[in-house]
Amino acid sequence: MAQAIQSVNIPRLEKIARELRVDVIRMLEAAGSGHPGGSFSEMEILVALYFHRLRHDPKNPAWEGRDRLILSKGHGCPGLYACLARAGYFPHEELASLRKIGSRLQGHPDRLRLPGIEVSTGSLGQGLSMAIGMALAAKLDGASWRTYCILGDGEIQEGQIWEAAMAAPKFNLDNLTVILDHNNGQIDGPVEEIMPLAPLPEKWKAFNWHVQCIDGHDFKEIFAALETADAVQGKPHAILAKTVKGKGVSFMEHQIEWHGKAPNREQAEKAVAELAGKPD
Repeated sequence: MAQAIQSVNIPRLEKIARELRVDVIRMLEAAGSGHPGGSFSEMEILVALYFHRLRHDPKNPAWEGRDRLILSKGHGCPGLYACLARAGYFPHEELASLRKIGSRLQGHPDRLRLPGIEVSTGSLGQGLSMAIGMALAAKLDGASWRTYCILGDGEIQEGQIWEAAMAAPKFNLDNLTVILDHNNGQIDGPVEEIMPLAPLPEKWKAFNWHVQCIDGHDFKEIFAALETADAVQGKPHAILAKTVKGKGVSFMEHQIEWHGKAPNREQAEKAVAELAGKPD
């Protein structure tokens, strides 16, 4: 396992994550709306999956043998769109159409319009149920592909999440991995103030999941957790990834106001300069 992780080009992935954050800033500035906070907190998770881990084919998005990824926290789709464009699912210049009338890049993912989207999400709490259906289908078919589901903090306050969490172990879905973008924020404020989630590891373990807690911005920890999930059999996997809302831009980090607010021109330029490593 350690040898496999050492073979990963971490500096390349870190560079991609920075560049995709710039794409997100430009997308949101052009749209005048969107969600930078959660798009940035999930970025290393998405980059690790799309640019190293997932079995997928941008030239054949419906390939039967592909791994499935569901971004259940659908409002984080700017980060997902940036990854899909970089991977080759659609032209990079199309990112500028985010949230525009007639665009394939809606404010929440739409699988009927955009290649690479497995399910339309955004109504929070539903993604894990759909992921369970996919993972169960793979089991029934004897297929080797895996299903990944990215959840958000505010989202796991939904009752449907815990109904799904109870169901997955019943079917021994060890081909299902949940990754929680645990940035401690939601639209109304810190989760501790709105609806506390702790103790999260104990809750998932009590539902009979295999649980790991990691730094969601550390590629080595992300890959180690994914490889461990591959090796552990008989249980679904929950990776609780500690992240920072707005990660990468100093004036956005830990600030709830950037959950769903687009930067203006001045803020966008400042953010891009930071991400490019240029002095203010």
